[in-house]
Amino acid sequence: MEEFAALIDALVYTRSRNEKLRLIAEYLRLTPDPDRGWALAALSDGLDFPAVKSSTIRNLLMDRVDPVLWTLSRDFVGDTAETASLLWPAPDTPPAPPSVSEAVELLTVMNRKSVVAELSKLLDRLDSSGRYALLKLATGGMRIGVSSRLAKTAFAQAFEVAVDDVEEYWHGLAPPYAELFAWAAEGDAPPDIENLPTFRPFMLAHPLEETVVDLADYAAEWKWDGIRVQLVRAGGETRLFSRSGDDISATFPEFLDILPVNAVVDGELLVRGNTQGGEAGGAASFNALQQRLGRKTVSNKMLKDYPAFIRLYDVLLLEGEDMRPRPWSERRGQLEALASRLPDSHFDISSVVEATDFEHLSQIREGSRDDAIEGLMLKRRDSPYIAGRRVGYWYKWKRDPLLVDCVLMYAQRGSGKRSSFFSDYTFGCWDGDPDLGADLLPVGKAYSGFTDADLKKLDRHVRSNTVNRFGPVRETDKSLVFEVAFDSVHESKRHKSGLAMRFPRIHRIRWDKPPHEADRIETLRTLIAG
Repeated sequence: MEEFAALIDALVYTRSRNEKLRLIAEYLRLTPDPDRGWALAALSDGLDFPAVKSSTIRNLLMDRVDPVLWTLSRDFVGDTAETASLLWPAPDTPPAPPSVSEAVELLTVMNRKSVVAELSKLLDRLDSSGRYALLKLATGGMRIGVSSRLAKTAFAQAFEVAVDDVEEYWHGLAPPYAELFAWAAEGDAPPDIENLPTFRPFMLAHPLEETVVDLADYAAEWKWDGIRVQLVRAGGETRLFSRSGDDISATFPEFLDILPVNAVVDGELLVRGNTQGGEAGGAASFNALQQRLGRKTVSNKMLKDYPAFIRLYDVLLLEGEDMRPRPWSERRGQLEALASRLPDSHFDISSVVEATDFEHLSQIREGSRDDAIEGLMLKRRDSPYIAGRRVGYWYKWKRDPLLVDCVLMYAQRGSGKRSSFFSDYTFGCWDGDPDLGADLLPVGKAYSGFTDADLKKLDRHVRSNTVNRFGPVRETDKSLVFEVAFDSVHESKRHKSGLAMRFPRIHRIRWDKPPHEADRIETLRTLIAG
């Protein structure tokens, strides 16, 4: 565990991507199985220990240190694992530290009854760095600047294999990835995933920005506002995966017996529009889809009220043939043939947007404010399907964001490197005329769209203008205006304002604008569904 703790410490204090890659690769080369496999899983969010929650750690510490000291320290540090690792009163002569494998084994068997005693014993065996690494591993929230993709890239560099091959095999294997290490480090045959319903990495698009493309070379499709999914049938089993490779089959069981052939298809998961007042049979807003997301069990009423369907984009594998090397135009023909064999209740195909030239396409894009459309996708007609982003093949051309002026209401500390700053901001609009005493109602929350210099200035503003405290949240006086950009707004019963923004971010800080000139709730209501 000491080597893993040293790795975590080094990664926390390293900003360089190349140095992070070097550190992880070196650890993977020098560490024996299965410790390195468990460590790789921890770095790529592949571990889950249900008995260990942040609340568990908090309760453990409050039994051993002054609760006021814990609360003040946690508020200052901004990270539960770091605070607990520093405050934990370790014994004078701690037992020998566990290996990563032993720690994983002990964490796996913990339950609600045993976790307090057993986690305490583990913490007693470690120094502060070890405790920090253990708690990060146990809670599954590393937050050390290492993404799953970076961890896989480091693995590829460690053993001089292609990262695309690592991605291909990764999702068919389970931690501690013995077959993956045997292939990459020992030269064994690649893992056999042909008859497993495994995830394949998505092809992604670059923002169009200032590029102008020739529509003779590129096809345009609508960019739909759902969630990107991959439906896979192999070995007599069907699975549904999210963009990150998470298995979401249990949340959408209606797709698990619907593909008639072995295939891997790429598409957008949407909900029928007639559930939220849209056109019958069309796509509803993302707000409707949210009613289905994240549920462990789905009732018959939910299936009926929010019927999901997949709008097909592409086909990767079809009846044993890998379609990815073929050009988009050929794959499109195969996809259309496959779509004709699928039930309309569960599938349709993303249509090609016809335009005479790029200027005409731009006009079509600007005129589209459909509730479920984010913009356009431009796909080179001869492009193969390649994992990741490849310049020149696919572009995303999002529609321009909507803008409103809102007033800062609440601020909360961030996490990680922002743990010392108030960086998460809740803002609102006026519910009527502010000059006549109207209230501000919260309409959104954002923590992006500003520079580091802006953050320091905003943090000083929050500290200087706090009027109330609610645990980690500060209420500020209603004096600062944000120009907020967002993609769309929808009705929502979960918010006091009755509205929910889609992808809100701070577009501009209006230090110059008086708060009574900010927008009203009614302005947002006019933007619902175009």
